[in-house]
This record gives sequence, structure tokens and C-alpha cells, in this order.
Amino acid sequence: MKKQRAFLKWAGGKYGLVEDIQRHLPAARKLVEPFVGAGSVFLNTDYDQYLLADINPDLINLYNLLKDKPADYITESKRWFTPEYNRKEVYLDVRAQFNATDDVMYRSLAFLYMNRFGFNGLCRYNKKGGFNVPFGSYKKPYFPEAELEFFAEKAKKATFICEGYTETFKRARKGCVVYCDPPYAPLSTTANFTSYAGNGFSLDDQAALADVAEKTAQDRGIPVLISNHDTTLTRRLYHGADLNVVKVKRTISRNGAGRNKVDELLALFNAKES
Repeated sequence: MKKQRAFLKWAGGKYGLVEDIQRHLPAARKLVEPFVGAGSVFLNTDYDQYLLADINPDLINLYNLLKDKPADYITESKRWFTPEYNRKEVYLDVRAQFNATDDVMYRSLAFLYMNRFGFNGLCRYNKKGGFNVPFGSYKKPYFPEAELEFFAEKAKKATFICEGYTETFKRARKGCVVYCDPPYAPLSTTANFTSYAGNGFSLDDQAALADVAEKTAQDRGIPVLISNHDTTLTRRLYHGADLNVVKVKRTISRNGAGRNKVDELLALFNAKES
């Protein structure tokens, strides 16, 4: 099966890890993802049904629009991928309009546009909820037409919902498997501590997620797989799970500092046989 790329660029996207994740995901009828992000695991697995959640309403609105009106969405979004839109002042104008409107179609079109024309495919909002990623200055941003079409087709098997992970866990039933890709734990407790907490997922949240994962597996018989950095902290949090280390390819970046990737942990809380 050919590996499918997500149509969004995504920090922490799981495209490079999907084979490892596939290997450790138990068989089930339905895959539940409380942190769907760009959806690489959804796109590269084969379950009968999917329940895909995220706390970002722009992401979920876009997915629902693409599911319900794929042709309209793809045709309209393609119009933005032209040289005239690849200018800083136009990008800033779109960003300002995006931040000023509640129109779901406009926001969904602008979201893909800013994802591809903005800096590094980042998705970042300020304290007031305004999208604030700067212009990317790319020569010719790629329009992910085939990726959008594949996603829209596969979305027929999926339900997309905007909510926090605790609510999504409550929706899981026997016959489901849950895969969690939370914002990753910091590599050291001092590393970027203030900015790290800014993604809204604190160390307390990491611990609470591990707790709900373990309870879901033990008390409700629903297996849960979580990916995270391999650190002392995450090993402590997931001590009740089967731990597998995934060696991440280390990429040497041009700036010499080196993008040294740390190994990743796949923690499987297996359902206890009752």
C-alpha cells in the first residue's frame, strides 16, 4: 500500500512514523484519534470507521467541509495557489480577514492557503485567538490536489469532531482502539518551559492523559496507543504500558546546529482480558 501524505504541512506530523504505528496498533473495527492533527495515521490505516477529534475548530471545520463538499472546496482553494497570492501583503491581508470573520468556508480556504504559504507550515494563534504565522516566502507553494481528493474519499468512513481528549475517550466503545498523538513532552523539564506550556498541554495534562489511557484499557477493555518523546518523564508516565522505542532518523540541518531528533516512544496500554 502506497504511503499517503496529508494535505496539510504539520509540525510533529506522523508521516515518517506510520509504519511503526501501524505495527503496534491492535486490530479493531474503529480507530479513535483524540489528537488527529494532519491525519497521517488515519490516511495510512484501514479500519471500518474512524472517530477523529481535535481541539482546533478551524481544522475540524475544514475536514467536515472537505468531507461534505469536496469538489467545491478543492476548486475554490485551488484559485488561491497563484503567483499573485504569493506576496507578503496579500498573505497578510488574507490573514487579517481570516482573523476577522466567522465564515467557515472563508476560514477553511484561508487555513489551507496559510498552511502552504505561511512560514514552515506552522499553525499558531495568539492569546486572543488570532492566527499569527508570518509569510513564508516560498518560490511556488504546492497545491495538494491529489492529497485533498484522497482525504475526501477516505473521510466517508470518518466522523470529525471538535472537542478535548477527555470527551473523545468517553465516546470510545468495545471494538475501538484509541491512538493518541498529544503535543510532545519537553525534552527536559527546563527546556523552553514557559513557551512549552504555551501550547496548552502542560505536564499535568501529560500525566492526566496517561491516566485516562490506562483506565480506558484496564476498566473498559479498549486498547490505547500513545506516541511521545522517549524521556525519563514519559517512561515514568507510561510505566503500566508495553513500551517500544522507535529510532528516529537524525537529520543534519544546513545551519550546522543539527536537527537532532530524539527517539520516540510508542506506549501501548493493552486491554485487560476480563
